[in-house]
Amino acid sequence: MLLVLLGLVIPMRAQAPAASSERLLYEAEWRLIHAGNAEVKWQGTQQADLRLWSTGLVAKLIHIDDKYRALFDTGYCVTSAITNSVEGSRHHEIKASFDAQKKRASYLERDLNKNSVVKQAEIDTPGCVMDVLGGLEALRRRKLEAGQHFTVPLSDGKKFLNARVECQATEVIKTRAGTFQAMRCEAFLFNGEFYSRKGRFFIWVSEDERRLPVQIRVQLPFYIGTVTLTLEKAERS
Repeated sequence: MLLVLLGLVIPMRAQAPAASSERLLYEAEWRLIHAGNAEVKWQGTQQADLRLWSTGLVAKLIHIDDKYRALFDTGYCVTSAITNSVEGSRHHEIKASFDAQKKRASYLERDLNKNSVVKQAEIDTPGCVMDVLGGLEALRRRKLEAGQHFTVPLSDGKKFLNARVECQATEVIKTRAGTFQAMRCEAFLFNGEFYSRKGRFFIWVSEDERRLPVQIRVQLPFYIGTVTLTLEKAERS
């Protein structure tokens, strides 16, 4: 789900937050109810973990427990990613690897219940590519201003896209973690760009020195609805 980020590829800035271990906890809202939680953990700049799980009424309708881990090289270039996805009776494992020197990426999805291959692919890439978490960190390390446009080389192992991002406006976002002045950015990933489904993807990054992703929203057609993640807690060691 989560998921990133015309002009220039995002450059690293000297004023970026120092590399450290960080934990971000989000609560997910769907159709005005608390639908689940998401947790992001960073170990320096080399490893990131994401877990997404359903709670309450939604958990009674469908049990969701998705775990994702990505490893990175310099500049948030992803080298490998693995997903263990449990959604209802469905249990899939996805492995993706990225070779910047060979400019290739590979993708393997397996159905663990049936012990069978669901999809396998290999694609060409421009070398360094980012996953969603790496792209988000790169976004945090840029001074964002309304009207900016830039791109991120994004891949999940089976697709590649120079994902276009535009910064739109500063807004006040209230969460359990506090009240923030935050820049609203939109990443153009839906409508046949990276995902065929119609939709819009927004992220709000706080304008303080922590540069926190305080809110993430995916707007999908009415029969699915909008999912909003709001920051509940941010911890850094």
